[in-house]
Amino acid sequence: MTRSVVFIHGLWIHSVSWQPWQQRFEERGYRTLAPDWPGDARTVAATRAAPGRALDVGVEAITDSYAQVVKNLPEAPIVVGHSFGGLIAQKLLDRGLAAGAVCVSPAPIRGVRAVPLSLLRSSLPVLRSPANKQKVVSLTERQFAYSFGNAIPPEESEELYRDLTIPSPGRPLFEASTANFRRNSPTAVDTRRGDRGPLLLIAAGKDHTVPAVVVRGTHQLYARGGAPAELHTYEDRGHSAPFDHGWRELADDTLTWLDGHGLKP
Repeated sequence: MTRSVVFIHGLWIHSVSWQPWQQRFEERGYRTLAPDWPGDARTVAATRAAPGRALDVGVEAITDSYAQVVKNLPEAPIVVGHSFGGLIAQKLLDRGLAAGAVCVSPAPIRGVRAVPLSLLRSSLPVLRSPANKQKVVSLTERQFAYSFGNAIPPEESEELYRDLTIPSPGRPLFEASTANFRRNSPTAVDTRRGDRGPLLLIAAGKDHTVPAVVVRGTHQLYARGGAPAELHTYEDRGHSAPFDHGWRELADDTLTWLDGHGLKP
């Protein structure tokens, strides 16, 4: 039976961003899926044309939608997520629905205390107005360049903005920003579980949106008990790392890590 890999995108980036990874993983024998978030359309253009479909979608609704996809597969898949997709991947692993997870610059789970200034600035397009919790928000090209494209040439940042960006719901950012003040936050994960599959956390040293210190904070939570996570850091990469010109390095390193944990196709 072929092992499946489910790719999960984050805020402001469409699922088509995973197509190079899907091709690479399929060359290695995996079956791949890159489902959309609730409210997203199948293309970037269609999602931009009907942004209201994603109104008021939060972390639990996104997790539940991917959980349904996963439950329909013949066996527990590997989940690979970026940014908020990395948070969703951890929640699926926590629910026992994934054989293993790889999380690239994952949005902070409940319990992470680090709040660098660059993270606050990247979140400002949403958090500046409480009304955005029930709205969808788009990034300007300049905002994208700061939050995603700061470690790549400006021309490449402009291309990625044009080809991949979509409006996204504001609710997940509000849920993450208030997580440590809520007992039952939707961003909570049981990091002390000892019966979950292997977990790889990937940090990018130049990431403005999810700085490496935030990913290290997540890693420290897992290190306190249960099944520890592994941490890999790419010092010269930014938040665009999974889909910019250097994507293949991360993809091939992920394949090597999966091989080392017996998660071959």
